[in-house]
Amino acid sequence: MREFFADNAWLPHGWEPNVRIGVDGTGAITHASDGAERGDAEYLGRFVLPAMPNVHSHAFQRAMAGLAERQTDPKDSFWTWRETMYAFAGRVDPDSLRAIAAQLYVEMLKAGYTHVCEFHYLHHQPNGQPYADTAAMSLALIEAAQETGIGLTLMPTLYITGGFDGRPLSERQKRFGNSVDSYLALLEKLRKVENASLRIGIALHSLRAVPEEAMRRVLAEHPLDKPPVHIHVAEQIGEVQDCLAVRNARPVEWLLDHAPVDDRWCLVHATHVTEEELRGIAQAGAVAGLCPTTEANLGDGVFPLKSFLNLGGVIAVGSDSHISVSPVEELRWLEYGQRLTTRHRNIAVSESSHSVGETLWSDALFGGARAAGVSVGAIEGENAKARADLIVLDHEAALLAARDSGTALDTFLFAGNVSLVRHVMANGEWVVRDFRHRDEERIVGRYREVARKLVGSI
Repeated sequence: MREFFADNAWLPHGWEPNVRIGVDGTGAITHASDGAERGDAEYLGRFVLPAMPNVHSHAFQRAMAGLAERQTDPKDSFWTWRETMYAFAGRVDPDSLRAIAAQLYVEMLKAGYTHVCEFHYLHHQPNGQPYADTAAMSLALIEAAQETGIGLTLMPTLYITGGFDGRPLSERQKRFGNSVDSYLALLEKLRKVENASLRIGIALHSLRAVPEEAMRRVLAEHPLDKPPVHIHVAEQIGEVQDCLAVRNARPVEWLLDHAPVDDRWCLVHATHVTEEELRGIAQAGAVAGLCPTTEANLGDGVFPLKSFLNLGGVIAVGSDSHISVSPVEELRWLEYGQRLTTRHRNIAVSESSHSVGETLWSDALFGGARAAGVSVGAIEGENAKARADLIVLDHEAALLAARDSGTALDTFLFAGNVSLVRHVMANGEWVVRDFRHRDEERIVGRYREVARKLVGSI
């Protein structure tokens, strides 16, 4: 048992002073007592927060960040960006994926993410043939997570068709593809290595990539522990139009009518939705997995956040294509997008708090834990079985010099781009100390070699 002390810690009901936190040998929080004496506990700092789950990641795309920012067509959009992504994905193998993912996960940990949901569809060789070990690419991600210390919900992704009309996968999509049987076999194989830091979930790439019967079979055969289910949905206008043309319904509308959507589901993006669809998502208890920096980078659109929050909707954030790797920036731009479209300020607030920073951080912690399917996102002990995933803000930072618990989170999210995350604990282990990951130098060095080879071959 180890004991830690914080001047202020963010507990389930907000900031509390003089908090003593106990962590056992399994990495779980045993107690979090406010109004306590420091005694012989290790001092953490002035402000300690639960670390943030990242609910949507395509790890390999981190290595191409910045390579798709030249115009290829006057009408450049997600669909033209996708061609660049396909070309890059065709060069990634298990060894390079492990190196890219490890580098990305170091960056995530340093930014304050301690758990990531990896939406993984890069299954096979570039020609579509399976590797000798059909789980080779999945295992590369698992190894990268273990190497860096980040928690992982691996979401192997079902990808069968190239469009709503059932067209076959294109040549560059073939490495993504699985039959329902081969997909279920992959899930079964991966579930044998689950542990406290690794959860295996289900991902349906999108309605255009997963026919209705395939979706039904996969959902009917999932195990009794009911893993999280994630899906891309209503990300682009073109997707909405195609769904209407073929299925006579909008994507979210169709999903709510044809799938058992509940609080295990994370609807990623859900950008183009009606008020009725928002109400349906909220009533189902599903999480809206929002990725504002990627959605902005791809020109997707802006999620109607305020309407969703007013309906009691649950949100979480992810870094998706990793054009940015920062929960601060995701949450900041989630709010800024609303300000730009409404021409008002301080949108994401609640009846219990008029602080935008506190509302966003608290809501994303709750939704992130739900979407990841693990006990993260809270500093609480006793029966909660919460994992000790903590971030310690830099008490020496000039930005926090004149801040108290009433203004600390707003300052953290909205006062610039200098990282205030000084120390990070994941599953009870210190993975970042004084802004440096415990194995950063070696992981960065390996990544540099891989990145040179990948980009040099384009």
